[in-house]
Amino acid sequence: MSDRVVPPMQALPDGEAELALVVRLPWEDVARLGQEAGRLAAQMQRPVTLDEAVSHRLRSARVTAAHARPGTTAGEQPGAAPGSGSVASLPRLSGSA
Repeated sequence: MSDRVVPPMQALPDGEAELALVVRLPWEDVARLGQEAGRLAAQMQRPVTLDEAVSHRLRSARVTAAHARPGTTAGEQPGAAPGSGSVASLPRLSGSA
């Protein structure tokens, strides 16, 4: 892990917020994030970190959630087993801890 001290949340000049999180993932999900980072890097023509890949995935899931069919969650593949553990079906964040 990292020894750097980061505030848990900070406001950014562009009006967004940055959250510091620790997430435990199986290696298969880390590999999927790496694939997502590779696709995003090819699209953006520059190197992309896993942090950027996760942010992009969460943002695109939020946009597609408005168009999701009833009974499916944002990013869920049709026919995929619920709770299959894929990065595409990250759990919904809530305001309560």
